[in-house]
Amino acid sequence: MKRRDFLKQSLHLGAGAALTLSNPALSLASPGTPDLVGVMGGEPGPMFDRGIQALGGIQRFVRPNQTVVIKPNIGWDTPPERAADTNPDLIRQMVAQCRDAGAKKVYVFDHTADVWQKCYAHSGIKQAVKDAGGHLVPGNSDHHYHPIQVPRGKNLTRAYAHELFLESDVFINVPVLKNHIATKLTIGMKNLMGVVWDRGWWHTHNLHQCVADFATFRIPDLTVVDAYRVLRANGPMGVSNADTVLVKAQILATDPVAADTAATKLFGMDPAQIPYLEMARELGVGTTDLSRLNIARIRV
Repeated sequence: MKRRDFLKQSLHLGAGAALTLSNPALSLASPGTPDLVGVMGGEPGPMFDRGIQALGGIQRFVRPNQTVVIKPNIGWDTPPERAADTNPDLIRQMVAQCRDAGAKKVYVFDHTADVWQKCYAHSGIKQAVKDAGGHLVPGNSDHHYHPIQVPRGKNLTRAYAHELFLESDVFINVPVLKNHIATKLTIGMKNLMGVVWDRGWWHTHNLHQCVADFATFRIPDLTVVDAYRVLRANGPMGVSNADTVLVKAQILATDPVAADTAATKLFGMDPAQIPYLEMARELGVGTTDLSRLNIARIRV
């Protein structure tokens, strides 16, 4: 698909009343602050700068001396051009902004599918985190994971979650928008599979419901969907650069369901085609009704 055709399937999002969630960041929002921001047309770092400014600035989410975890998708041993992992330039800028806001530590990790050292290096994220003064930690050792209960889960009621996910003051989810063989799309809520150890169980016990169930455990303070380069086919890893399209977009929101719903529309799919969206809505994680939201659209 050509880029101009893909962009026609862009954010057809309505405006409306503000959404209320149990996310503490929402209480810090000034009147008129959008619930969701869509940014298009720029490079990853500058798009994040514009998007987070529209949401009230990084200081709305990160306070001095807090510990921050940024969770990209780093699951695959591929270069950035393959769009299987989150764009490293976005991660570099996010770490830098958190540091500028006074964060005590900014950690980045993922439980990778391929060998973690190769994923971290070849994705470009290892160098990006180092450049920005963050701390890249492994996610592939079981001693970092601890048992949790998921009280609101219908199917998934317990799991082993990474200690940084459990202990951080601020948790920011930064998925890449891409095709996925099992769920059609992988975006924010599915990206949370990278903070659990026993995710293989999910694939054999109603994956969509498990994704929705786990999303009830801890709602990210912020979700930033990387759609700079989008993997359109053969996901989650892709076969070649020909599977991707350069879209140059980002979606930022405090509601993870709304972020994933908007990203699904950006991909050109009906959200009804992605069962975990409605399942998460039913569990009270967020809304799929974008007409209820105050949405800002920014072109860089």
